[in-house]
Amino acid sequence: MLRTYFIEELNDSLNNKEVILAGWVHEVRELGNIIFLILRDKTGIVQVIGKSNVTDKKIIDQMKLPKESVIQISGVLKSSKTAKKGFEIIPNKIINLNPLESKIPFEVTGKVDAELDTRLDFRYIDLRRTETNAVFNIQSVILNSFRNSLIEKKFNEIRTPCIVEEATEGGADLFSVKYFEKKAYLAQSPQLYKQLAVIGGMDKIFIISPVFRAEKSNTSFHLAEITQMDIEMGFVDYNDAIELLSSVFLDILKDVKIKNQKDLEILNSKLEMPKINIISYSKMIEKLNSNGIKINFGDDLNREIEKEVYKLFGEAVIIKDFPYKIRAFYSMPNKDNEELCNSFDLIYRGLEISSGAQRIHKKNILIKSLKQRNMNIENFEFYVNAMGCGAPPHAGWSIGLERLTMKICNIKNIREASLFPRDRKRITP
Repeated sequence: MLRTYFIEELNDSLNNKEVILAGWVHEVRELGNIIFLILRDKTGIVQVIGKSNVTDKKIIDQMKLPKESVIQISGVLKSSKTAKKGFEIIPNKIINLNPLESKIPFEVTGKVDAELDTRLDFRYIDLRRTETNAVFNIQSVILNSFRNSLIEKKFNEIRTPCIVEEATEGGADLFSVKYFEKKAYLAQSPQLYKQLAVIGGMDKIFIISPVFRAEKSNTSFHLAEITQMDIEMGFVDYNDAIELLSSVFLDILKDVKIKNQKDLEILNSKLEMPKINIISYSKMIEKLNSNGIKINFGDDLNREIEKEVYKLFGEAVIIKDFPYKIRAFYSMPNKDNEELCNSFDLIYRGLEISSGAQRIHKKNILIKSLKQRNMNIENFEFYVNAMGCGAPPHAGWSIGLERLTMKICNIKNIREASLFPRDRKRITP
């Protein structure tokens, strides 16, 4: 190992002891006969100090490095009342692990702003920014929390294909690929396959998977490749699925609040545990219209409406019982009112971050739904036939990882919540 400690592991118990650190040069400052080198690794920064009248001249010269040089430092940790961390490093050896050969394209310290596109062009540099690093520290906890919450609830994790023969959502926004002698598509969703897993007896499953949407959109809320955190479970209705969504969502927020306090502070994001309000689509329409926001029954939600829902109903809102015609073909019609279906969305901080439904599990109802939408039943033969083989009532939902990250981190553009984003114009790096 090239280090004995990460910076966050340094503490007073190591006072006057030798440590070996490794990372990047964040800044170098010279004040009279003193030189300060600020060393950064993924966990934080620490001050390294050299004094020309005390420190070996060779070490002083080695400290005069360009920003973002990658180095290893051996030295003694010393308590200091003037250092921000309460201690600093007195170096006795510095190794430049790989001298810079290219100009760093922007200021990593954040003292000079850089355009988002420039940062994304050089994402491997942007990831060194403390703010960017904080976003993906949080995203890692979101993923682990989602997984751990469901494992504790006796769900199994599965994998489904990303290459499919037909649109899983029935839409046109597909990326086509050549699949040997056939034409295939990148999956818009693991929807049909996770249902088949439940029909196959797996009962309670979840999946974390990339999905692909060829939407010609340039908004700050859309990507061409996103990560979905999906669940599906059998022998339930949509109210059971809503209850599970509420539980898992709050588990995620709780874990982030506990484990990422420093990251949230870096991003200036305040995270509280919200009360989840559950309302019907019809009640939402009524309340919006009574507050002067025009929306008709049968209208789908857009960004502006989602923002108004946030203002009227709170930080976390589940809207259920959407009109049947505006939801996916596999959504189960409501038994009491066939104009509605057993579906729902979770709006968090003014943005839809999750969508779900009870699924149609009866073959005749599914065929009727496909016909009503002028979809080719033959293209869904394997899926339709499965419903005639003892398919139980089942329901599920998905959470968009990047959208949830975006809202938790208080960032404005979804591309900042994707490690290497893919949008209408960007396919590198």
